[in-house]
Amino acid sequence: MLRTTTLPNGFRIVTESMPGLMSASVGLWVTAGGRHERAEQNGIAHFLEHMAFKGTARRTALKIAEEIEDVGGYINAYTSREMTAYYARVLAGDVALALDVISDIVLNPAFHAQDIETERHVILQEIGQALDTPDDIIFDWLHEVAYPDQPFGRTILGPEERVSAFSREDLTGFVGEHYGPDQMILSAAGGVDHESIVAQATAIFGALKPVGDLGLAPARFAGGERREVKDLEQVHFALAFESPGYRDDTVYTAQVYATALGGGMSSRLFQKVREERGLCYSIYAQSGAYEDTGQVTIYAGTSEDEIGELTQLTLDELKRSADDMGEAEVARARAQLKAGMLMGLESPSNRAERNARLLSIWGRVPDVAEAVAKIDAVSTGAVRDWAGAMLSARSALALYGPVSGAPGLEAIRGRLAA
Repeated sequence: MLRTTTLPNGFRIVTESMPGLMSASVGLWVTAGGRHERAEQNGIAHFLEHMAFKGTARRTALKIAEEIEDVGGYINAYTSREMTAYYARVLAGDVALALDVISDIVLNPAFHAQDIETERHVILQEIGQALDTPDDIIFDWLHEVAYPDQPFGRTILGPEERVSAFSREDLTGFVGEHYGPDQMILSAAGGVDHESIVAQATAIFGALKPVGDLGLAPARFAGGERREVKDLEQVHFALAFESPGYRDDTVYTAQVYATALGGGMSSRLFQKVREERGLCYSIYAQSGAYEDTGQVTIYAGTSEDEIGELTQLTLDELKRSADDMGEAEVARARAQLKAGMLMGLESPSNRAERNARLLSIWGRVPDVAEAVAKIDAVSTGAVRDWAGAMLSARSALALYGPVSGAPGLEAIRGRLAA
């Protein structure tokens, strides 16, 4: 059973009881991610996430870990472009403890000077690791050229020069701007009791003052190309096309299309490029969506000698899918999407995250059956139409490795238009 409550200051609580479960997931989702940063703040949301675990007025960093692990649970956090999340998984009887710890690290971080310096070094190491992981960093570069000169396009980790300069005042300033109760969602799922959670949340968050409308600028997919030549074993290729955000129901068409195109071993790209031609080990397509924008993305890794042929075959499959995408392919893609979603929602952690995300976007949590019905409603004709429209959609390209001779974005656009 799913229930929601909103406190007078705008703090939202959503719980979903999952009968039979002896565990629960509980967390705070804050609408303070990468896209909420000003240029001089780029990377601070992620820095703040790290600092939450370094200690509070009541708990040391070790005490935070011990209190959760003493009861067999775990605690973690992540920063995305649209949210920062702090969450724990515990047994049902320890939900109150988990909420107390999470609220403490979010509302009362100590920000000791030595801890800031220690974590700064950790994050700089994380940035270095990302730069050494080609099939990771290429997606940051793809995002930057897809959404240039705007917060939405900047990397979540931030540039080294920004991270190296953040001060305690920068951290507290970002908290003051964005960490108001009206920008937070408490989400819990599994063995949970709504009334108990609301009572505890009211005591913790009820007196906080809202920060008001953040005035978020809409994302603008412009497109472009980034080519980074480096002596690597493989060329890393990532191509993105503009697609809808979660507020547009055609997002389901985009998801079905991307799944049929490259979402599994039976997909067109996997069969044609890997199985028939052996041009790569990894190739896939996926549809990603945010509140107001999205992308269908294709990724592959191949050799310098074969990037031209791989690109040509990929573009040919994109064009062909607009003409002959079959009923069986679309039905298989719909089944994959539904199964992936429903299997994932057997986890209380996934339930809690889904409920927080949808409540943030829609102001309500649509029933799972509603999403299933929208997937089922995607027809083969709609997928073909989508495939045809995508051939002229705004696009972005990122290339990394021995890529000096790889086809560029203009050549790709020309072939798709031919």
